[in-house]
Amino acid sequence: MTSKSIQACSIADVAQGTILARVEIAAPPERVFRALTTDELAAWWGPSELHRTTAFSIDLHAGGAWRSEGVGADGAPFHVGGRVLELDPPRRLVQTWEPSWDADGPPTTVSSLLDAIGTGTRLTIRHAGFGARAASCESHAAGWERALGRLASHVAPRPELRFYLCRLLPSRATFMQDMTADERAVMQAHGGYWRGNLAEGRVIAFGPVADPAGVWGVGIVAVRDEAELRTFQGEDPAIKADIGLRYEALPMIAAVY
Repeated sequence: MTSKSIQACSIADVAQGTILARVEIAAPPERVFRALTTDELAAWWGPSELHRTTAFSIDLHAGGAWRSEGVGADGAPFHVGGRVLELDPPRRLVQTWEPSWDADGPPTTVSSLLDAIGTGTRLTIRHAGFGARAASCESHAAGWERALGRLASHVAPRPELRFYLCRLLPSRATFMQDMTADERAVMQAHGGYWRGNLAEGRVIAFGPVADPAGVWGVGIVAVRDEAELRTFQGEDPAIKADIGLRYEALPMIAAVY
């Protein structure tokens, strides 16, 4: 699918006191950098079940101060701030990180690297300097994953999608047991097609169903409209091979995923 952001992920190396977080966003680096370095940050950073960001400011030059303020779920105020250490718009931003909720240790350092890729921007965050504070390192890693997911949704909103349950019906009840070599090759190509669409986000889940009356395939797909659904089904090697397989599809009333 086009206009798609890759899900954010993060890893905490508590032995080294370092976090690596990454997300791919369907927007150019200039757009992503703007969302990171203007008061627009307050619109995406904190509107969650855990806290709400109310203000953000930054003096965007090396040595300049930055500060974000907000309110936690319990109503208690918090802030995080620091200094800009390095700046190379729109490719790189390095800043110190001094949160009010973790004031016992020395400041940590956040490095943001924005790489232009074919689909937009790959944003990599390296948050270092936690030392032996393993719990803080793990907590911040989870926080970065949530924040980058919200950033991707804010900068490149996902298109409105419709979900369908698709059944791939075989030409005979014994198809899975007695398929020919040619039919087996078609089904292998079919599996590769669905796995590729799973990686791209169009497919939510798929697999065979052990129906006593005969095995059939099922999948849940996310598409913009019925026209995209028909194209998706028509490009399936199982259909293009014209070996008697056919699809039935039903729209889902709602999908939680």
